[in-house]
Amino acid sequence: MADYANITLSREGAVARLILNRPERRNALTQPMMIELEDAFKRVADDRECRVLVLRGAGGHFSAGGDLSAMAQMPPAPDKTNGDRTEDPLVAGYRQFGHALGALNNLPQPTIAVVEGSAVGGGFGMACCSDVVILHESARFGLPEPRVGFIPSQILPFIVRRIGEGPTRDLALTARVIDAGEAYRIGIGRHLCATTAELNRTLKAAIDDILKLEPQALSTVKRLTLAAATDDLHAVLDDAAHSLVGLLRRPQASEGIAAFLNKTSPSWVKD
Repeated sequence: MADYANITLSREGAVARLILNRPERRNALTQPMMIELEDAFKRVADDRECRVLVLRGAGGHFSAGGDLSAMAQMPPAPDKTNGDRTEDPLVAGYRQFGHALGALNNLPQPTIAVVEGSAVGGGFGMACCSDVVILHESARFGLPEPRVGFIPSQILPFIVRRIGEGPTRDLALTARVIDAGEAYRIGIGRHLCATTAELNRTLKAAIDDILKLEPQALSTVKRLTLAAATDDLHAVLDDAAHSLVGLLRRPQASEGIAAFLNKTSPSWVKD
């Protein structure tokens, strides 16, 4: 689908796959990599042939968060002693990662994160922006940023929305790293796999389930689920009623109902 330096993005049939591809650094994030991720998520959102995105890391790790070597090479701060009111150039760069996470979180297609090895900092955040998270027993999650004097900035809201305030406060204020078993118990992932073979079988089953569902109905229920977590209840219920009627008026609903009653498969089901 596109050429990138730090990630790979491809699509086979209806399934797109995005690989974080800096295995020599455990797929640690740099500013160029975050820009590539935002662009890739926008490409997937605009791809009418894509029905599901699989997100995975190369080399046995999901992502080790921000690349500290790259972060240490920062531009100078504005000289406030001379009355310079210019915003620190670092702000826009880190805020951009929030835009990338938002693009992932709000993709119209379902997303599946396959998490092996390190998933700390930004890697933790990307997992929490995915719809389905499949955990290998090697997965490790944490928010270690305060150990080196800064914070997990743009990822915090997505983690809170995924696992709740209490668990996030525990992890953010202790910087402890948790294993896949605890990540499963607190709801980061809904599937825990002991082997790579089991992980791949679980991934295939999740993709197969998604490809049985009508794409527009799927993107609508995803949008409403996200809205239900943050928006006014009455506004969400109004939106849901109008969305349901709009979907029922389409020929796809008639086809789907008829297929169900006749015990056949509608046209959108993919093998």
